[in-house]
Formats: sequence, C-alpha cells, structure tokens
Amino acid sequence: MAQDVCPPRAESTLSFTQGLILGQLSVVLILAAFIKFFIFGDPPSPDVTASLRATERRARTLAHKKSLLSLRTTTANARQSSQQQASHPTLSKKKSSVLRSGPPTLTIGAILEKTYYKVDSHQPESLDWFNVLVAQTIAQFRSDAQHDDAILNSLTKALNGSVRPDFLDEIKVTELTLGEDFPIFSNCRIIPVDEDGLAFPPGKAFDANMATREGARLQARMDVDLSDMITLAVETKMLLNYPKRLTAVLPVALSVSVVRFSGTLSISFQPSNPSESNSAPTRMKFTFLDDYRLDFSIRSLLGSRSRLQDVPKIAQLVESRLHQWFDNRCVEPRFQEIALPSMWPRKKNTRGGDDTLADVMERSMSKAKGADISRELREEAAKDRGDNRPSEGDFRLDRDHEALRYRRRPRAEDAFSMSGPMPGSMPGSMPGSMPGVSMEVPP
Repeated sequence: MAQDVCPPRAESTLSFTQGLILGQLSVVLILAAFIKFFIFGDPPSPDVTASLRATERRARTLAHKKSLLSLRTTTANARQSSQQQASHPTLSKKKSSVLRSGPPTLTIGAILEKTYYKVDSHQPESLDWFNVLVAQTIAQFRSDAQHDDAILNSLTKALNGSVRPDFLDEIKVTELTLGEDFPIFSNCRIIPVDEDGLAFPPGKAFDANMATREGARLQARMDVDLSDMITLAVETKMLLNYPKRLTAVLPVALSVSVVRFSGTLSISFQPSNPSESNSAPTRMKFTFLDDYRLDFSIRSLLGSRSRLQDVPKIAQLVESRLHQWFDNRCVEPRFQEIALPSMWPRKKNTRGGDDTLADVMERSMSKAKGADISRELREEAAKDRGDNRPSEGDFRLDRDHEALRYRRRPRAEDAFSMSGPMPGSMPGSMPGSMPGVSMEVPP
C-alpha cells in the first residue's frame, strides 16, 4: 500500500498573480528604456553628425571614381582589340561641295588662349556682380510669392501627392518663410575635367592637346555660402486604421528650417553635336561637391492634449531623409541637367520700338472703349429706374470730354412750403429769384 501512494508534487513558488505582475513590470521597464534612450536620448552634436555624413559621401565618391577607372581600362582594351581585328578600310561618304566648311571646332587650348585664361596660374575671382544679380532675382521671386499663392498651392499639391501613405491625413502648410538674406558666391575658378567630370591630377602641368584627345571640357567651380532662416511648417494627423478604420488619431505638427548651407557648386556645358540626326540642344550641368554642409533646425509637436515637444529622434529622422533627398539629386556623382533654349535672335522674342508704341496705343483705345461702355451702362440703369436724373456717381461722365455738372433745380412746392422769403427777395417771389421779377400765381 505504501508503494502505491504517489509522492507529493512540488508546488510552484510563484503564483499566477505574481507572474502576471512580474511580466507587466518587465514590459513597462522595456518600454521606459525604449522611450528614454531611443526617443528622448540626447542627439549627437551637429559637428559630429556633419563629419560622419561627409565621410560617407567621400567614400561613395571615391568608390564611384574607382569604378569609372576600371571601366575605362576595360573599354580601352576592348577598343584596341577591335581595331586590330578590323583590317578592311571604311568607306567615307563624300561631303557636299556647296557649303564650304567653316573654321574647325575650337579646342580647349584655343578657347583658353583666345580668352587669356591660364588654368595653372589664374587667380580665383570674386563674384560680387553676380551676387547682386542673383539677389535681385531672389528678391523679385519673394515679392511675387507674397502676392500670389502659386508656390503655396504647388507645395500643398506636392505634399499631398499620390505617394502619400494611408496612415497620414491631409497635409496642410501652416507657415512658409522664404528668408531675408541672399547666397554669396565667391572663389570662382575654371578647371578642366575629363569626359566623366573628374578633375585632372593636381601638381601636373596642364596639357591642352592631351586634354582635347581625352574629351575634356571646362568646368566652373565656385563656393556658395548662405546663412538664413527658410522655414516650412506643416500639420497633419497620423491615423491608425487597425483593427478598424480611425481607431486612433495622433495630431502632428512639424517645422523645418534651413539655417545654413555652404558648399562648392560646379557648372559645365555639354554642347550639341550637329552631325547627329537627333542632336540634343546645348545642356547645362550643375552639381555640388561632396564637401558641403547643410544645417537644419527642426521642431515637432505630437498630441492634442498631452503634447510631446521637440522629440530628438523625430528631428534626426527628418534630417536624415532631407540629406538623402539632396544627395540623390544634385551631389556628385549625380547632377542636374537643364536644356538651354536657342540664343539665335528671333522675331517673336523681339520687344521695344514700334511694338511698344503699338501696345501703348492699344491700351489707350481699350481705356476709351471701356469709358464708352461704362457711360452706356449708366444711361441704361437710369432708364430702368424711370428717372432721367443721373445717379450719384454721374456728375462727371467722361474725364476726356468737357466736365458737365448737374445742378438740381428747386421745385415750386418746395418754395411755397417755406415759412418766409429768402433775404434779398421780393414779397411773393420765389426764394433765390431776381428782385423785381414777380412769381405771383393769378387767382
């Protein structure tokens, strides 16, 4: 009987309630650590962040240059082997003798010689005159933006495009400041670059003939510095659509300001090739070197009642996305390309002279015609009232004609209803009438 009895089972030292409390406490501790170190953690200093970004951009640029050099070596070897295999001569098409060939295309060496520019010894130039022109253009743009909502409508349309995710409500622009200062361009210099936009090695004398054979072109580089406060503030709502639509709504307000930008801008021209059947127009290429510095001031506000202000992690996320957007568009090795219009003089682009006089005469005729139409409308309005008297604004009909003033004459019943005669009038006479002229009514 003693062997059939089961031994007593060891009971758990923790009850269900204690385990539940311990699990909830661990979740709270993990959540608190996440909020403290991930959301409200101190962000790195701007100098450290800028240095890390500059190192990453420089590494990306060097990797791109190495890939270009390796591709050039492979292409040169393939071209040399193809030239060795080609033994039959090629037939050249005979050119027409009607049009005489003009002067040969100027090479880089000829352009630099004719413009008296020494690449190796020319000093960098200040661009004070260019800064004034750019400042006038930006000032006019800001003035037009204050009287027109085109830029505001464009921003609203761009922010609420088809790529807006489902968890974001409509984005509203609450503030737009275009700044008060202007960019300063300086230290402009002309350098030759190869066909891929890479500068020639420094410390070596520039050979114009070798650069022409390698397909080089000239590039202008200038330093840009802007210290201003360009602000864009938006408001939206984050929507939680699970397990059902609009389960929770979190208002979000975000303000992004560009505080400073400094970098090196490079500009070059890609001329068109008239020998090609579908030749593209002359194009201007511009890009920024990877040593730029772009500083932002980002402020955020989360919630409707209990609000979280200036969350550091949100500022880091927004700043990282803005740098990525700028790097992917106009930082080397990427560049922006703009097709330039034809600079040949055309009749449709001519202004001034007789055309200006014709425009002035046309505007004058339009004003006269508008005055005639306005007078006709006033006359029709008076006829509709059943009164031949002009309205209050009809005392002066036309400024270009003689000024005709309307004077209201007193009626007879107004004269007889007055208590006494006007001073200087005869008894029984109408007030304001001439003395000696009787206005008595016969019985």
